Parts: sequence; C-alpha cells; structure tokens
Amino acid sequence: MTASVTLDDDACYRALCSHDARFDGRFFTAVTSTGIYCRPVCRVRTPRRENCRFFAHAAQAEHAGFRPCLRCRPELAPLERHWSSTDATTILLQQATLWMDDPQHWLDDATSLGARLAQRLGVSDRHLRRVFEDGLGVSPLQYLLTRKLLTAKQLLADTDLPITQIALASGFGSVRRFNAAFVEHYRLNPTQLRRQSTAGTHDRGQGTAVRLGYRPPYDLAATLGFFEQRQLQGLSFVDASQARLGQTLHMSNGGLVQKGWWVAEFDEARSQVVLRVSDTLRAALPQVIHRLRAALDLDADPAAINAVLHGPFPQGDGLRVPGALDGFELAVRAVLGQQITVAAARTLAQRLVNHFGEAIDTPFDTLTRLFPTPQALAQADGDALGQLGIVRQRQAAIVALARAVAEHGLLLHGSADVPSTIAALKALPGIGDWTAQYIAMRALRWPDAFPAGDVALHKALGVQGLRHPAREAEALSQAWKPWRSYAVVRAWAAGRVDPPSESPS
Repeated sequence: MTASVTLDDDACYRALCSHDARFDGRFFTAVTSTGIYCRPVCRVRTPRRENCRFFAHAAQAEHAGFRPCLRCRPELAPLERHWSSTDATTILLQQATLWMDDPQHWLDDATSLGARLAQRLGVSDRHLRRVFEDGLGVSPLQYLLTRKLLTAKQLLADTDLPITQIALASGFGSVRRFNAAFVEHYRLNPTQLRRQSTAGTHDRGQGTAVRLGYRPPYDLAATLGFFEQRQLQGLSFVDASQARLGQTLHMSNGGLVQKGWWVAEFDEARSQVVLRVSDTLRAALPQVIHRLRAALDLDADPAAINAVLHGPFPQGDGLRVPGALDGFELAVRAVLGQQITVAAARTLAQRLVNHFGEAIDTPFDTLTRLFPTPQALAQADGDALGQLGIVRQRQAAIVALARAVAEHGLLLHGSADVPSTIAALKALPGIGDWTAQYIAMRALRWPDAFPAGDVALHKALGVQGLRHPAREAEALSQAWKPWRSYAVVRAWAAGRVDPPSESPS
C-alpha cells in the first residue's frame, strides 16, 4: 500500500462498467444516492457517474460513511498489496497492514494495539498514526475495525456460526461491543444483516464453506501441479480434474490447540475459491482464511507484477508463488530437501509424517495424519531421525528449527519481520541463504525473496556456465524488484527445469 494513492476517477468508472475481475479489490465504488460501496465486479445496475466516489481501500469508504454492499460483498475481494523495497514510508505501511491483516493479532484492546504495533516496527505511536493518515486517510484503529467488521460480515453471510462465536472469532471482546460497532458502521445489527444476506448456505455435516475472491489471470494448472508434486499420503491431496486440493491442519488459536482439515475448490468462472473447513476449526475460521489466501497467493495483483515481469517472462502472467498454511511444515520440508530432488525430499517427508505425525479422523480417506508439531520434532533424537534416512546435518537443522519455533517463538508466517527472520534462520545450523530465501518466498510471503544460489535458477537464466553464477543471477534480478519471488517461479517455469527443493546451503 502506498501513501497518497491517487485514483483516476474516469478510469475507475470505465473499469466499473466492464465488471472486470482483474480490478477486483484495487478500488471500491461508493454510490452517494444509496450510501453503499461495491466491488468493481458488482452486477447491480451501474450507477450514474455523478453519483460515484472511488476509494482505494474499504476502510476509506467506511470512514466516509458508506456501508458494504450485501450483493457483491466487499469482504470477498482480494486485498490490495502495493510493494516497495526502497521507500521507507511505504515499507512501514506495508509491514503495519500485513500485521493488522492477520487475525491472530485482533485483540480487543484498542488502547494498546497502536503502541504494540509501533514498538514492533521501531517507531512512535504518533508517527505510525501519521503514516496511516497520509497513506490511507484513516487511523490504524479505523483500518483494523474495517478488517474485523468485514470478516464478521463474511461469517454472518456464509456460515451458521452463532453470533457470539462470530464476535469472538472476529476479534471483539464482547457481543455488546460487536453489536455496537455493527450498528454504528452498517446501520444494521448482525441478525438483520444475516437475514438480508444474499449468500447461499453450506452443506451441514461437511464442514463450513466460505468464498474467497482473487484477481485473474491465475494459472491454476501450475499451482495445482506444484502442490501435487509435493503432496504427502495422509496429509494432503490434489485433484486436478476437480480443481480441488486439501490438507490436514494443526494450529494454535488463542492458546488453544485445534486440529482439523480444509478443502479448497476453484471456481474459475467467478474468480473465486470455495473453502470448506472442518467443524473443529470453526472458531479459528478467520485465521484459516487468512492462511489459505496466503498459501494460494489469492491477494496477488497480476497487473502490478506483470508491469515489471511480463517483458523478461512473457509466458508467466498467471503464475503465483505457492505458499503454505503451516510455515513450520514448509521450513522442515525445505531442510529435508537440501541438495536432493523433490521426489527424494517427498519420500523423507512422508517417513517423517508417518513416524512423528499424529493420526486424525476426517471424512476423507486421503486425509488421515497431521504434520509433526514443533514440540514433537524438538524432542526428536538423532537415532530416530537417522532411521528415516535423514543425514546427520539435516537432523541437527530440523531439531534446531523446531526448538527455535517451539521454545523461542520464531515466527514463520506472512506478518513476521522478514529481515530478522531470515537472519534468525541463517543462524541455525544447517540452514544457509538458499533455505532462508526459499522460506521467505513461500512461508513469509515476501515477494522480493531471491535464492541467488539456486542451480535450477542458474540454468533457467543461462548463467550456469559463468564464473560466478550466483553473482550474475543477483545482478540480473535487480530489474525485477520488488517481485523477484515471482521472477524465480517464472524462470523455473520458462526454463522447464524441475527446481530441487534445495541447493547447497
């Protein structure tokens, strides 16, 4: 997100008239005659030009007094992500909004949130408020309240969760505060909104379903192929013919350990993903949604990325950077795959899951085990890991990684601080720059990660025969900032090279 985003109102109106999903989430249209704001894809009668106001963010529209449309549902829109690696103010706003978008930080303590976030970012509370006002036209608390209310609106529309549970899951400390915020902003109480919702119902007994939007183009075959190549028996599945994939999930929510499963099915005609989550994860549904959006890269803005990468990689306009719902799992699998092929790394990961993973009951024959927890692997001894075929250096790296997560609070998700996390990873035994950059690319969701030492990348870029291929690759990559993670994925695809899980650390 950038400060002083200036919208071209005439261009926005033309995009509104086209109902093109490529513009979804990049701006919102507020209609002065109705007091409602909509996504560009909304199929209601197109309002007259003189009745339209355009906002870059939903929080701005709500701050101006407009209510979200019950038909197009602004909460389904992909989030706007403007990235920079040079402008200090923009980087600060990026990091602040990434942190605030993560539901695990939605504590109902308005008096301390700004101070806690400012302390984390190394600035004063006053400066943080000034950055938000200059960049978005709203305060940090107003931005957060919009995110919480839109999440609650989605749960009201898509699920049969009790309103009390929705209030707590959306970060409100009490139903009274939740109801008051809803009435103040939407001029409806939650029960009225649920009755007026146009969303469909979910199938009982098969989990809870919600819809998530994304911006096309999206190379679905490439994404499904990536995950299919890495699926583990009992842990995950990919059904390319049905555009579906699923996995078991172990997560901590407010100190409570929750275990369950999720299944996602792509609805390409509507540029949406239908996510179905087990009943055991209903209380953590906002977190699961947040993690899945990151894992499938649903908030990517192809237009911004292609403006930089289409020239050098013209065939990759729809490629995304695959992520993971569990950053610890991804990091362990990256370590397992050092200097071997994807197939060999998958074999080792399968043995690890079979030995250390917990069994779980699900409605799916293909989902029967959980990935080992950090606590389980932190206590693993060398003999047990060695019997699985894991070499001594990788054993030490896995145990050190598990202890860093379980005992020292190392965070491996999209709202973690990227530079400090990369440094912490590289300080662990057996983890080098390639592994850290790969984790940053897929688990930390850093769009500018670049594993310069990757052998497959050298081949794809044609620098493998040079004296210093990593240095040459790094030099080439400067033109691809701040989207080098996407450049890596495109280079691998363009070079038709199956990238190893890891190059030498």
